[in-house]
Amino acid sequence: MASDSRDVLARIDTEKERYLEELKDYIRIPSISTDPDYKQEVLRAGDFLVGKMREAGLQAERIDTAGHPLVYAEWLGAPGKPTVLFYGHYDVQPVDPIELWRNPPFEPTVEGDKLVARGATDDKGQSYAHLKAVAAMLAERGSLPVNVKFLVEGEEEAGGQAIEEYVRQDGGRRLAADCVVISDSSLFAPGQPALVYGLKGLCYMEIKVTGPNRDLHSGTFGGAVWNPLNALCHIVDRLRDAETGKILIPGFYDDVRPLEAWEREEFAKLPWDEAAYRSELGVPRLFGEEGYTTRERTWARPTCDVNGIFGGYMGKGAKTVLPSWGGAKVSMRLVPDQDPKKIASLFTDYVHAVAPEGVTVEVTNLHGADPVVVEVKGPIVDAALDAMEEIWGARPVRIREGGSIPIVSTFASVLKCPVLLLGFGLNDDGLHSPNEKFNISHFYNGIRSVARMLDRLSSL
Repeated sequence: MASDSRDVLARIDTEKERYLEELKDYIRIPSISTDPDYKQEVLRAGDFLVGKMREAGLQAERIDTAGHPLVYAEWLGAPGKPTVLFYGHYDVQPVDPIELWRNPPFEPTVEGDKLVARGATDDKGQSYAHLKAVAAMLAERGSLPVNVKFLVEGEEEAGGQAIEEYVRQDGGRRLAADCVVISDSSLFAPGQPALVYGLKGLCYMEIKVTGPNRDLHSGTFGGAVWNPLNALCHIVDRLRDAETGKILIPGFYDDVRPLEAWEREEFAKLPWDEAAYRSELGVPRLFGEEGYTTRERTWARPTCDVNGIFGGYMGKGAKTVLPSWGGAKVSMRLVPDQDPKKIASLFTDYVHAVAPEGVTVEVTNLHGADPVVVEVKGPIVDAALDAMEEIWGARPVRIREGGSIPIVSTFASVLKCPVLLLGFGLNDDGLHSPNEKFNISHFYNGIRSVARMLDRLSSL
């Protein structure tokens, strides 16, 4: 077996443009999992992936669930060698606001080294790199140096309930592996890869405030009843302190695991340009919890943010209406050892406590995910880091990430093996935003990194 991977890397260079065209076809499928109108498109994306896995030489199937399907594939022709489980998701975020896209969001557009489209980096482009590395190896050699399994879900952006149930019911039988590889994150900086060892959890809530039994004329009835949108803004304003950034929900911080001294030291050593950060975001100043640096707040401290407020008249021009109801969606990013269910209960109690009399408040827990810190030591981790260093020219640094990948904690607890979070994206990729992009060179380097990692793992 060519342990130096030169044969496979040469094939990747020869076929990389074809891989890119396949990725474009994959991205063109608008697999928006949160919108029921796109259910058939989500199914089509899953079937596309099954087809490409079979073309590569894997045994693959679509696993239908109560939600969106899972895609499973395997190649187990290397007895006695390690087994790698690749995870990804083929669903994508909605595209709103559509008017801010430079081009149609599901028509991949090449802008220099950038592929611009919804799902380019989150997570079609990154996870497709896993498959193309395996496909290149099988095409070049007819076999793999290790065993591989794939589990790709279609509802990560909608809570991931189906995969959570599947992994727990499986209990590590079909999914047994020596490590899990996930590429749904970013490099620390251009040219500097990262191994993410901590992810935030999530508690996602919706508030609905109801007032009068119909919309009212704001002149005739203004001053007589609580305007539900005014009441909603009152509630939202009580969620956090405007000066200190502290979240005001009683008990919210009770279970927060403090940052360890070595983490604060490591974070402080990483390069940081606050002025450039502000400039890139287009804000005059940064804001967050007092006593912590921006990086500590985004990576390792809990947050509470309003994701949307709706209700009343939102069209062009003026309409003097006092709306009968209003709503808000609120996400709380959690850190170890916070429990999403406990936080949801605390949030619900607090919202009811601060709501003014004269309105009815309904609080709904939409979904949650556990925070996680994973082990980043051992020979499997070293093999992955060595492979990344070879391809990217720099050894990955250890970082946390402010995002959530709900299934990571489940993999860690059920499969009891290292979970390697090795992303190929960049922080400016605009995931969840208009004009999401993925650097084409990073797509190719992702494929090369996976191929090199599989060869390195074969010697363990």
